[in-house]
Amino acid sequence: MNLIVYIGKGIVKPRSAYSSTTMCKELKTNVLHLLPQTFNGPSARHDNRPDGAEVLTATVNALKDGLVVAVPTDTIYGLACLAQHRDAIKTVYDIKGRNGQKPLAICVGEIQDIYKYCKVKVEEQLLADLLPGPVTLVFERSEVLNKDLNPFTPLVGVRIPDHSFLRRLCQMCEEPLALTSANISSHTSTVAVHEFQELWPRLALVVDDGPIGDQNRLGSTVVDLSVLGKYRVIRPGCAFTSTVDLLQRKYRLCEDTTEG
Repeated sequence: MNLIVYIGKGIVKPRSAYSSTTMCKELKTNVLHLLPQTFNGPSARHDNRPDGAEVLTATVNALKDGLVVAVPTDTIYGLACLAQHRDAIKTVYDIKGRNGQKPLAICVGEIQDIYKYCKVKVEEQLLADLLPGPVTLVFERSEVLNKDLNPFTPLVGVRIPDHSFLRRLCQMCEEPLALTSANISSHTSTVAVHEFQELWPRLALVVDDGPIGDQNRLGSTVVDLSVLGKYRVIRPGCAFTSTVDLLQRKYRLCEDTTEG
């Protein structure tokens, strides 16, 4: 994947030109534009604009410095930080004005990563049938996951978005990202970066992949699979029908009608 990166009216220098501290300062209000794909492959890179590897490295550095970034997903734009970073999680809540009792989901790059942070009670093929994709699966959290992330619940939602940039970002971080929608809490979800422009000054990086999907703004379908043999839909989202059909028909799970 190729990326173009702009700093204000200028263009970001290669990473080698910066120290770690300087890089973070330079990236504070960056907007990173994903290059469109062409029939002959990715659009060509020009002048001294960094390639995708350099941009991913800069984004990883920002995250590891405890900063918050905006990223595209397969459903809507999101805010992300390291899930294991206590102060970064607090910053996400502050930026959004989010109720502290509303949980954040985590995002990982591969299905095998889920087993490290969650206690999975379904067969692996079920995960493979739904992920990567626009679904958040809720499991009991493992002891490895940061205790300051959603300390009010033993459960955690996990995502593997069907978006190559975000998956690669998770892989390079080698730890989960905390992920939530890029908007002020209770406001409409965003499908283009200009829609959350008021948040930019508080973000280290904004990754612009243009308008997302069919722009239905529904976000991922959230399903609780923490009870053996059962499922409970927490949020219908954009993949409700196909997800429920799979859980019922292929895996014979029963809907959990108890109060959550």
